[in-house]
This record gives sequence, structure tokens and C-alpha cells, in this order.
Amino acid sequence: MANPNSAVAIAIDNDATAEAQSPEERRQTIRMVEALIFAAGEPLSADDLANRLPKGADVTGILRELQGVYADRGVNLVQVAGKWSLRTAADLSFLLSQNAVEQKRLSRAAMETLAIISYHQPVTRAEIEEIRGVATSKGTLDLLLETGWIRMRGRRRTPGRPVTYGTTEAFLSHFGLDTIGDLPGLDELKGAGLLDSRIPTDFSIPEPHAGDELTEDEDPLEDDEIREEMTEDEGLPPESA
Repeated sequence: MANPNSAVAIAIDNDATAEAQSPEERRQTIRMVEALIFAAGEPLSADDLANRLPKGADVTGILRELQGVYADRGVNLVQVAGKWSLRTAADLSFLLSQNAVEQKRLSRAAMETLAIISYHQPVTRAEIEEIRGVATSKGTLDLLLETGWIRMRGRRRTPGRPVTYGTTEAFLSHFGLDTIGDLPGLDELKGAGLLDSRIPTDFSIPEPHAGDELTEDEDPLEDDEIREEMTEDEGLPPESA
């Protein structure tokens, strides 16, 4: 049986750790967090920050406090893909439009393929084609690989050992998602007018596999296999739709 006195001691010890910093020390730590995030060339995780801060700093509490402080400012502190960065407030993005790099729109085929991968990952090319109902050219997958939004995860443990695809941290960052579970669900897609209101009653949105860990039916993909896949001849007819 657990000793209740031990539980009390642990709770007291945790409280003492959380309150280890004086108000002045906490203010200084908040300034340090601001400086680190502002100067970083890429988003920082809570662990990245903790490694640079005084021992016992309440990193999570400080990040949430700063998030509230910046909520109504010209830049917001946002958490994307589990990491933190300062970004221009969404309603002020028009101010930077003159300096924005013009982006080429993805083709319909590429958008459909990206959507299927994001919701059905890990998924193979044959499975993508089955869902779309048309052939998917290797060029479409190569384009999405070049954007850095998808990656080759592994090989399916089925005959032919086809490559499986999934999204990347860059995908989460570009679309402002903290985790793949933040993708819009059925009700949100209906509300945005992206789904027909007359869809079948048994229609459902699949739950994508989150994380880098391979599933039980996937084998690791070696580096030389990745290079081979990237340089493989296309050998497919032009893609329709």
C-alpha cells in the first residue's frame, strides 16, 4: 500500500519546484523566453527552451502566459507541430502581401493526393489511386515530396512491399496545425461547404496515424531505397483529372 505521507511529500516538493523562482526571477525568465523565440531561426519546443533557461523554470506556464500577452498584438505566439514561434497576426497579413513570394497553385490531382495522404496516412500509391478512382502519376508524388509536405514512411508488409506515405512537420507548420489530429472533421468540412450535405449517412472521416513511429504493417525504409524511389523512371501514362 502506498504511503500517504509520501504522496503529500511529493506534492509539496512539486509545489516548491514550481515556486522556486522569485517574482523578479520569473520576470527575467519570461524576458529570456521572449528573446530566444524572437531570435530563433525556426520554431522551438518547450524542451529546447528549458535547456537554455535556469533550472526549475516553469516553461509551460510562461509560454501560456506569453501566448495570452501576445494574443491581441501584431505578432502572436503560436504553437505549431508541438513547437513555438512568433507569427504575424492573421488579420494583419495583408500588410506583408507586397513582399510575399508568389506561390504556384497545386493541381487538382496534387491537392486530392495531399488530402488523401493527410487523412489516410500511412497510405500507399495504390491505395491513393483506389480512393481517387484514377491513376496517380509519380510526378504528382514527386512534387509533394519536393514541397516537403509529405515523406516516404516505410514499406507495407504486403506483396510487392509498396512504399507508404505520410505528412511532415513542414505540412503541419504550413497549414497551422499543432498535430495531425487538428485536421478538420466531418462537421467542420460540412460547415465550410467542402462536403455535399447529401453525403451518405454512413460516411466518415478516417483518423490518420499520428507520429513518426511505423505501424505494425510497415517495415523501415532504408536510405538507399529512398534514393532509388526518387530516381525511378515514371513509366506511367499522364494522369487524368
